[in-house]
Amino acid sequence: MIDRRDILVGSATALTASFLTPSPALAQATTVPGTKRGFLERPGCRIYYEVTGSGPPIIFAHGVGSNHQTWWQQVPHFFDRFTCVTFSHRGYPPSSEIGIPDPREFAGDLASLIEHLQLPDVRLVVQSMGGWTAIEYILTHPQHNVRALVLASTCGTINRISVPLTDPQRLIEYDRKAAEATADMLRRGISPPAGERMAREQPWLHFLYREIANASAAFDRVEFRKRIFAMTNRSPELLRGFVMPVLFITGEEDIANFPPFMADALAPLMPNARVEHVPEAGHSVYFQRADVFNRLVDNFLSKVG
Repeated sequence: MIDRRDILVGSATALTASFLTPSPALAQATTVPGTKRGFLERPGCRIYYEVTGSGPPIIFAHGVGSNHQTWWQQVPHFFDRFTCVTFSHRGYPPSSEIGIPDPREFAGDLASLIEHLQLPDVRLVVQSMGGWTAIEYILTHPQHNVRALVLASTCGTINRISVPLTDPQRLIEYDRKAAEATADMLRRGISPPAGERMAREQPWLHFLYREIANASAAFDRVEFRKRIFAMTNRSPELLRGFVMPVLFITGEEDIANFPPFMADALAPLMPNARVEHVPEAGHSVYFQRADVFNRLVDNFLSKVG
């Protein structure tokens, strides 16, 4: 006579074995690369960075309301073909909390990070404030090794008033509407860089966007923005020296931060630049429309080598 307990024990053993023995499908599963984490010692602070993947290096530089984590949809897309480097700007945890950081130090921090990681060349993918870092790095380091530049919703330290627009009144009108839209979104608990559409159509993404911003809210952002905008004094003519391939990516519904038409006016100043406008997207295309953003960057970098 078969003891019922033997059946139960046998079933449990078989079930355990099924979990421990990988199926053919699992045996061929993707292996996720490890991430190297570290700190770069800089005067007065430490810069936190992460390195994932292998291949030609891409450095991602975040915006005012973010940190290194904001690239969570880009790193997994690119790490099988590129070495993905993310970092938190000075003053943004896990980098040192140092009060209101001086954005004039950002370019030097980037240069030191590139040297520290011994990167022979780099591709820069920068969002909003990250444009300040990238453009100042290129302008102040003539021997830079930037192979390609992606400017996402930014023209960095370029003086917007000096940009050769066919209708200068258009910028004045944009700034007026942007101030109104920003104030309205803040009243309703919406993050302006995320935008109205993200909050309405992708509330989970909007929640995560704000969580990342809160995690890096280590200083007074209002005062910090004053320091940032005080640096926007570079002549657009300087962009004529940007000989590397450049890709502007803008959201057509960016009504809070970067006028999409600004990219159209700046790209012709560069020898090898083009613009991609993404419909139904606000200031943070990389976050809101990651699939589109990643495809555009992929296609762009595939021609760079």
